[in-house]
Amino acid sequence: MSLIGYVLQTVEMTTDCIFCQIVSGDAPAHTVAEDELTVAFLARPPAADGHTLVVPRIHTSDIWSITERDAAATMVMAQHVARLVDERLAPEGLNLIQANRTAGWQTAFHFHVHVIPRWSGDGLTPPWTPDIMSANHLDDILALLG
Repeated sequence: MSLIGYVLQTVEMTTDCIFCQIVSGDAPAHTVAEDELTVAFLARPPAADGHTLVVPRIHTSDIWSITERDAAATMVMAQHVARLVDERLAPEGLNLIQANRTAGWQTAFHFHVHVIPRWSGDGLTPPWTPDIMSANHLDDILALLG
């Protein structure tokens, strides 16, 4: 699809999606980078200085509905932003977070990736505590997935 096709499709879907409104220029944002398929802008409110959201220009709600092309473009832009953040802000680490559906902590229902710079003592904590699973349990899960 051409850039014009992407823009027209996005404009049609901006009525209730803040990310579509940002993409179309109808809502303000601090844009970090953009290309034909994606836009990256500073998160409000941020988890850390430099916390950036990367979104496809086309409205798509989650990992199950995004096209492979837009998913790949979003990850390429996330990597570009991560490199930019690393060069300019020099964090000690970085998290990429992508959430889906309410139970998966998604709060804005337009596919997006969080690029979050990290520093020791920044107050952010892991979302879960790893636990050892038995080999039998892992075998049962693998049987369901395989």
